[in-house]
Amino acid sequence: MAGTLTPEVIVVGGGPAGLQATLTLARVHRQVVLLDDGQGRNASAGHLHNLITRDGTPPAELRRIAREELAAYPTVEVREVRADRVRDLTADGEPAFVVELEDGSHLRTARVVLATGVRDELPPIPGLAELWGDLVVQCPFCHGHELAGRRVGVLGAGAAAHTARIMRPVASEVLVLADGDELPEDPGAVVRTEEVCRLERLGDEVRVVFAQGEPVVLAGIFVATTSVQATPFAEQLGLALNPSGAVRVDEHGRTSLPGVYAAGDLAHVPALATPVPSIAQAVAAGSMVGGCVVANLVDGG
Repeated sequence: MAGTLTPEVIVVGGGPAGLQATLTLARVHRQVVLLDDGQGRNASAGHLHNLITRDGTPPAELRRIAREELAAYPTVEVREVRADRVRDLTADGEPAFVVELEDGSHLRTARVVLATGVRDELPPIPGLAELWGDLVVQCPFCHGHELAGRRVGVLGAGAAAHTARIMRPVASEVLVLADGDELPEDPGAVVRTEEVCRLERLGDEVRVVFAQGEPVVLAGIFVATTSVQATPFAEQLGLALNPSGAVRVDEHGRTSLPGVYAAGDLAHVPALATPVPSIAQAVAAGSMVGGCVVANLVDGG
């Protein structure tokens, strides 16, 4: 698609949700621009899991394959550029938006799909950030099997019991690292209550150093992160948010602002407490949103 054309839809974010939304739109020849700055949430992970036909694929390879597939559709344009601002110019009930890009240019469209994801804020423990996505992970469904039969840790008191119970059939032992906090319930696992001073890489394992007591060596550590919007677009557009801080959407991915849709882990329906951090769920949301946008363009549905 020539860059001078006004796209019917702009998809902001080139992760699984944005790629799938773009493919769905492309399949029925809607003119769509995908904006991708390459900053994926799972970029630090060596492999992705729990996605049928792609279990164990590096995240960058998944994106490469998807981009290659999109190149076959003449109504799609992919731009490797960051969007800085999305402005609402709606008048007389007809949605209209301007997306301002980091290179100083801008695009106009009537429909926007936000698929920019979230950013994980990590506990401020020395050494943790350097091990994130490798020896320190978040999701048992994404990383649990690779730790089978080995000793693993769960860092933090909040989600310790839930994660420990999930990992119990997988790991040889689960050690909860309470980091000085009181556990809200019995995790059914061995607990170290001392403050965690730092984490150190030890070959393919991680060494946990405490303020008191002997260090322990673990095959991997699960940690609950704080997720925040990766971009300011929800705030710029005044979108309604859930208590989790994620964008509020209905079952079709529609936000509180007509013409703006959201897919992936930056958004969820009010019935859920938090977004589901799953590539499969992101793909499903992207497909749903793509179809909903087409329905809206065709008959206002």
